[in-house]
Amino acid sequence: MELEVGKKAPDFTLPDKDGKMVSLSDFAGKKVILYFYPKDNTSGCTRQACAFAGKNRVLEDCNAIVVGISKDSSESHARFASKYGLPFILLSDPELEAINRYGVWQEKKLYGKTSFGVVRTTFIIDENGFIEKIMKKVKPDTNADEVAEYLVKNRK
Repeated sequence: MELEVGKKAPDFTLPDKDGKMVSLSDFAGKKVILYFYPKDNTSGCTRQACAFAGKNRVLEDCNAIVVGISKDSSESHARFASKYGLPFILLSDPELEAINRYGVWQEKKLYGKTSFGVVRTTFIIDENGFIEKIMKKVKPDTNADEVAEYLVKNRK
């Protein structure tokens, strides 16, 4: 099922870096910047996470919370968050539960090889749990800026 702007965002419950279960519905009343990324501690994913960390204050001022999801383990997320001082939630999805629900597990081509993996995608979910914006195939270096600009511009 293709997700679209205006549709209810699929709920999920996944463990965070400390093993605590977190659901999308826990954030009712806040905007959720839900970003899916391929792998902790890789260059692009690190740049993207650090950029979101740098924009965290602006995003919080817009009543938004950042939630990153990859298929890495909670332990990997804990090391990643600690190493880079990431102030937001990272969720572990090794079974691809949310990754599949959001349609970001796709065929990728790299250096002529085809494989499946997470396509870097960001969803902005409104305070009532509906998809407000979908940003596909985002660039790690500009995604946080684009999200912050959008939220500041559309702040109520």
